[in-house]
Amino acid sequence: MTTASFDPRALLAESRIGVLATLKSDGRPQLSPVTPFYDRATETLYVSMTEGRAKTANLRRDPRAALEVTRADGRAWATAEGSVTLVGPGTDPHGPEVEALVAYYRQAGGEHPDWDEYRSVMVADRRVLMTMFVDHVYGQRIG
Repeated sequence: MTTASFDPRALLAESRIGVLATLKSDGRPQLSPVTPFYDRATETLYVSMTEGRAKTANLRRDPRAALEVTRADGRAWATAEGSVTLVGPGTDPHGPEVEALVAYYRQAGGEHPDWDEYRSVMVADRRVLMTMFVDHVYGQRIG
């Protein structure tokens, strides 16, 4: 099949496991498995991550990133590239940083069974919301 009949944005939207590439200070890539959510309507990709991890530190230094997803059967892949913004971590369970994570969760997974618990965990885990404004998408279906 040709790539003309393949929509990499559809694969991005349906995928819940991906590999985020950020840049180390020496220019080499740093790869991290993540759980992405891609909003096709706004061309925006979201990932919840933890403060203090390599990917978070890399993005604070250099906001360029790429995310790759692969179809479960391995016969298609898609990559999104863009610049990111980071929000958080928050110290107030009802502050704007945690509210951004609540909005992300609602978009990606619906309602949480215990929002108070979720908010507490987001503060305790020092969670950060990465928002990537996707400026380039490409991919291919194989076979």
